[in-house]
Parts: sequence; C-alpha cells; structure tokens
Amino acid sequence: MKNKLVLVITLLTTTLSFAQISSTQVDEVVNRTLKTFNVPGIAVAIVKDGTVIHAKGYGVKSILTNEKVDANTLFGIASNSKAFTSAALAMLVDEGKVKWDDKVIKYLPNFKMYNDYVTTEFTIRDLLTHRSGLGLGAGDLMIWPGGGNFTPTDIIENLQYLKPVSAFRTQYDYDNLLYIVAGEVIRVASGLSWCDFVEERMMKPLEMNNSVASFLRLKDTTNIIAPHVPIDGKLKVIKRYQNQLFDAAAGIYSSVNDLSKWTIMQMNNGKYGPQNKQLFSEKEHDEMWQLQTIIPTKTKAPYNTHFSGYGLGWFLNDVKGYKQVSHTGGLEGIVTQVTLIPELKLGIIVLTNQQSGAAFNAITNTIKDNYLGIQSENYVTIYSDRMKANEETADKITAEVWASVATKKKENIKIDFKSFIGTYKDNWFGEVVLSERKGRLYFASKRSPQLTGEVFFYKDTNYVVKWDNAYFHADAHLFFECDASGKAVRITMKPISQLTDFSYDFQDLDFKRIQ
Repeated sequence: MKNKLVLVITLLTTTLSFAQISSTQVDEVVNRTLKTFNVPGIAVAIVKDGTVIHAKGYGVKSILTNEKVDANTLFGIASNSKAFTSAALAMLVDEGKVKWDDKVIKYLPNFKMYNDYVTTEFTIRDLLTHRSGLGLGAGDLMIWPGGGNFTPTDIIENLQYLKPVSAFRTQYDYDNLLYIVAGEVIRVASGLSWCDFVEERMMKPLEMNNSVASFLRLKDTTNIIAPHVPIDGKLKVIKRYQNQLFDAAAGIYSSVNDLSKWTIMQMNNGKYGPQNKQLFSEKEHDEMWQLQTIIPTKTKAPYNTHFSGYGLGWFLNDVKGYKQVSHTGGLEGIVTQVTLIPELKLGIIVLTNQQSGAAFNAITNTIKDNYLGIQSENYVTIYSDRMKANEETADKITAEVWASVATKKKENIKIDFKSFIGTYKDNWFGEVVLSERKGRLYFASKRSPQLTGEVFFYKDTNYVVKWDNAYFHADAHLFFECDASGKAVRITMKPISQLTDFSYDFQDLDFKRIQ
C-alpha cells in the first residue's frame, strides 16, 4: 500500500512538472532567442485559466535608443489583425446586419473576380478563408512594400485581373487582399470604418487601452518598437510600414498586456470582464473556430498533428490530442504569433521587432510543450540550424545570379538599352517605366514608388533588378519578350530568391508596352 502511495505521488509530481513553465524558464529561452536570432526586442505573455501568469518585455525597442521593452510596449501585430476582422463580422452576424453566406456583391456591387460565376457566388465567408482560387499573396504588390496610391476601391476593382491558380473553394492559398475587402463590408454594414469599429466596439470594451487599429491613429508613440532587418549581416532599423490600406488585414498595434485581454475573451467563448459581458455569441465564436479550408499536413512527432486548416481568421490544427487555434503576423522588421489551446485554457503571445519567424516558434513551442506534457526540445538550436540551412541554399542561388551579372559586366558586353526603354502597363499594378540614366537601365513603378532599382544584364533576354531598398530582400528577374525588330514589348517577372516574402508576387505581373 505504501509503495502504491509513493507511486501515485511520484506520478503526480511528474505530471505537475509538465503542468506549467516558470518565469525563469521563459526568461532563459527568450534570452537565448534574442542572442541566437539577433532579435533586439521581444515581449511574451502566457495566459492560463483566465489569468495572466507571465507578461514581460525583453531586450530593447530600438538599437538606436536602447530603451527597454516592457509588457505595455506596442508592436505591429500584422496578420494577427485578421482575427479582429472576423470577430467584427461575427458581431454583425449577431446583430442581424450580415450573414456569413451573404454574397459580397450585396454590399459591394463593384466587387468582381476573374470568373463571373465566382463573382456572383463569392460570400463573406469566402473573404476570410483563403480558398478563393487566387495564388499565394496574389495582388499583394498593391499593398506591399508600401502600397503607393492604391485605394480600397482599386483593390476591389483590380481583383478581376488576377488569374486563379485553382478552382474556387478547392485549395488553400493565403491572401491579404480579401481581408481588405472584408473591412469594406464591415464599413458598409455597420456605418463605421474598420478602424473605428475595432477600436470602439472591440478594444474599448475589452479595455485594450493602449492599442490602436492603425499606426497612424497612435497619439502616444513613446513606448513603441522600431522594426529591424538584417542587411549584409548587420541589423538595421528600417522605415515603418504605415499604409492604412492594409489595416483590416494587418494594421493593429498592441502589447502583450492588451492582447492578453483579447485571448482571455477568446477562450471564454466571447465573454469578458467580471460581469461576463458578451462581445460576440458563443454560436458565432464556434463558427470562427470551425474548419473551413483544409491545409495538407503530415502526422509526425512531437505533436502528432492529424488535421490542419483555416477557420475564420484563425489557423486550426490538433497538437497532442488538443485543438490549437493560432495565427502569425509579419510586416518588414516585425513578426508576431498568438497561440491558443482552448481545452487547456492556455494562451501564448510572442511579439518581436525583427523578422525571424524561427524566433517566435522557438519560444512558443518551448512554453507549449510544458503544458502538453512533452519533453521539450532545444528549439532555439533546431530552428537556428534549419534557418541557416535554408538561407545557405537561397544565398547560393542569389550569389550565382549576381556573380554571373558581375562577370558579364567585366566582359564589358554592350547592351542597347534603347530597345527596353519605355512605359509598360500591367492591368492591376499599373505602369512602370524603364529609363536610361548615365548609361544604366532603371526600373520605376509609378503607383508603388518604393519599387525602384537598377536593372542588370543576366543572360539572353533575362535581366535582374536590384531594388534601391536593400532591406526588401526581394531582387527579381525581368524576362523581356521582343518583337521582330528586337524591341521589348512585354515583361514578366519572378523573385530571384526562394526566401523572398510571398507578398512580392512578381510572378503575377504581366507588363505590356504602351509607350
């Protein structure tokens, strides 16, 4: 009997050792992450059973000021904003102002996709589920890297020029533009702009007092991070993304303290505060967390995931027998992650001011494993090794391209730029100009002025453009099609590196000479 009691106590002790993670353990993994991935600042929060058990900042907001990150420091949460857009629509569903399966053209008559059938059948639900038939990041150059002078109306009307890569509702391909359209549906249905709705109807009742729906709405910028990007091995502060066009997909600025209130509400079926007020109904909360679009996955240790997919504003999968609800977000120089395991009442929030996704994964998985009863791996080392391998492969490809360019330059091959100089137009991206300056060829976009750079000869009719902003990490191939006289009449493009962010969707462009 005594031996059995000892065994029970031993088992309980073993189980409890995996039941929570100490602040000391979190500090240790975050500090290793800061150093290993060259991240200046990180903020982490852990919510358990409706209570914030850890909320802390690490490192600095900016390498230029060395001011410390704290739990109230504001980060751009990027695509974690998408869950706010779906929640706003859920509130409007509760109020009877919209239905998930209402047709988009009911609210936005100028909405038009490439295929007429898709246009007429496209629903609000379809806006949120990444199953439109469009390719990964299709059309994102209208909002990325700066968005230029594109408007929501331009986005809605230009969708018709984006050719699908799969049949409607048959395949997962992540998109941003349709969340901008969803923001416009919210504006029409509620009478409030997306930003006003999120701040007044959501952030205010949740007492997310330091958060805003868009950077440009911040009144106090004294406690905010600067975005950082490694350029040629050295970390640099870059210009912040500020285009409000992107807000409904990626605009929110928040802190781990404020986002903790959001995650507590999410894991309490839409209820918040001591009075258990309802932000949205449990019925619509369940709808947002139902699988809408399947994402192929393979079952493997340690999480033994059997399904993966997307709901309404959230990624969904199973980890070690538990449902996981999560999302990531990324702007240049900023990446974030929110992870919820509702059955464990566990929420993990990781915000960073550098663009290494490996960093937030290392922290989240270390914390998560403790609550799942998994012997945690050394994720910092695992992700570091994986990242280095991926970068080495990509760097080899880009290095070969630029080495070839340098060789051609040394060979002093004469190129007649006159056959390339001119104005070219893509149906959705607008016009670009190729011009000669002091014997060099330059590419410049009229509507997205950040996309300017020098063009170099690579081989045959294949040239490459090096953007003036090195932190894009998105140099691209230009493929010229010429007529019988040798004059360029068409340009297509694709990224050089396989690690180029998918929002640089050069492959979707098709420029025709107009001048």
